[in-house]
Amino acid sequence: MSHVHPGRAARIAALRAAAKERILILDGAWGVMIQKRKLEEADYRGDRFKDHPVDMKGNNDILCLTRPDIIADLHDQYYAAGADISETNTFSATTIAQADYEAGEAVYDINFQGAKIAREVADRWTAKEPDKPRFVAGSVGPLNRMLSMSSDVNDPGARTVTFDQVYDAYRQQMIALHDGGVDLFLIETITDTLNCKAAIKAILDLEDEGYEPLPIWISGTITDRSGRTLSGQTVEAFWNSVRHAKPFAIGLNCALGADLMRPHIAELARIADTLVSAYPNAGLPNAMGEYDESPDQTGHQLHEWAASGLVNILGGCCGTTPDHIRHVADEVRGMTPRQPPERATALRLAGLEPFELA
Repeated sequence: MSHVHPGRAARIAALRAAAKERILILDGAWGVMIQKRKLEEADYRGDRFKDHPVDMKGNNDILCLTRPDIIADLHDQYYAAGADISETNTFSATTIAQADYEAGEAVYDINFQGAKIAREVADRWTAKEPDKPRFVAGSVGPLNRMLSMSSDVNDPGARTVTFDQVYDAYRQQMIALHDGGVDLFLIETITDTLNCKAAIKAILDLEDEGYEPLPIWISGTITDRSGRTLSGQTVEAFWNSVRHAKPFAIGLNCALGADLMRPHIAELARIADTLVSAYPNAGLPNAMGEYDESPDQTGHQLHEWAASGLVNILGGCCGTTPDHIRHVADEVRGMTPRQPPERATALRLAGLEPFELA
């Protein structure tokens, strides 16, 4: 199989050009939209997994293989709502994450088909509206195992996974997404920077092996009001840890609603010499675990971020729907995207805190 996908170089050039002209719109949540379908075990199993030894219900990524019609329809809804970029339905499509469902053998196919479905829908929208091309981001989610944190409170050095295992899992996912035709990689909802570094290395190694270089988008998660990732880094320390990848965009998603995320996005906007993205939850979950923030509320809050010059890409995470994305797109249409700052050269390092030597 060729490592160069037809038309992809032109699409990447169009993506970079669009980002200079306007604030780009990402899609919203997938989980909430899939839940609304009230799918049964049979939907997740399809024919391929009808005799699978463990329950599949809840394994949303497997729907790329068993209910591709639903996945295509969700891409369609988000593009119709105004999204420039839609993510593949591959958030947990690694051998490590799929081990919970004993579905490791299906990982390549999930990613390849997930990319293929999104590509077909995006191309259809681009053909219909050539002045607003649609793009596909390969969704690379976090793992249920962390390299930076112990799995045993009594043993600080305990780990359930090695760097090489994480690297291998991400490498397989990246190859399949690349083969399927994504335009960029989105390493998202990052709780552990070391896991992210394994994903970045997998991407950069593929480039060294002759795969067509794709833009890298990195999106971390601030897990609470402390302003730190789960593995303990501040926003600036996180940026210092991943800026060597020269990402197309850096941002934050999940965990917080827009009001609590804003100061951390403002900090990224100050320090990052690349595009800044944000896709917050629809507020914080209520006692029932559901999200109450209306599309109108989300749109108003993100309008202020755009007006303040903080962002280049906006979308939604948990609890957001195509209606939320439509409101966000309407609120920021015609607004000027943030201009990345030029920062003086300095030695910038990071542990849990940033260190700068000018």
